[in-house]
Amino acid sequence: MLTQAIVRIPGSNFDAGLTTVDFGRPDLGLVLEQHARYCEALTECGLKLTVLEADLRFPDSTFVEDTAVITPRGAVLMRPGAASRMGEVEAIRPTVQGFFPDALAIEAPGTVDGGDICEAGEHFFLGVSQRTNEEGARQLAAHLARFGYTSSVVDVRGMTSILHLKSGISYLGDNSLVVMEEMAERFSGFELIRVGEEESYAANCVRVNDRVLVAAGFPRMTEELETKGFRPLVLEMSEFQKMDGGLSCLSLRF
Repeated sequence: MLTQAIVRIPGSNFDAGLTTVDFGRPDLGLVLEQHARYCEALTECGLKLTVLEADLRFPDSTFVEDTAVITPRGAVLMRPGAASRMGEVEAIRPTVQGFFPDALAIEAPGTVDGGDICEAGEHFFLGVSQRTNEEGARQLAAHLARFGYTSSVVDVRGMTSILHLKSGISYLGDNSLVVMEEMAERFSGFELIRVGEEESYAANCVRVNDRVLVAAGFPRMTEELETKGFRPLVLEMSEFQKMDGGLSCLSLRF
């Protein structure tokens, strides 16, 4: 049962952040509106929010997921792979340590973005990407082993369609794994919910207690979740998609 979430309000310079896509410039008014609704949805799902103020030093800092991996047994502070985002970890460190005083950390030369890390019960998939390197994955695997978890590496460096591993997969509990079709063959032992190329953005969904947050505009995915017995909660994410962001990126949930 998840009870807490950490979020950060997007800054007025949100559109100055990093992106690999060309979907146009985000509308700040819509950014704030969509973020507020996202926070309301987390509250509706039973989470108590710790809301951090916008940090204009780091335009990408609303994507708090990349700064830490939080488990029921402990937390690990990340070391982002983009130089412009390194300072985000120190900015959020006091908040994370307020919940987990003994939080571990990824050290140089390792880099890890939290968006590359998918928790699937007792096992973690560690994405090696353009942002997460092999040394970072090795360090995180060792930290997770200290907590009693197993892990395995999924190399996505050859994929041009996603930035982070969790852009393409999501674990929903009940042995169910949402996965974009392009990666489906990499995962066995799970009940796979496959997402076609035309709806691949929807592969980044989030199980929050008895609901599943899913991006608006992807009816096949929403219908498939309902068919499988899940309860989708549909949220507009258009402005965050323009900056490579997904539903999981906007909070640390524990």
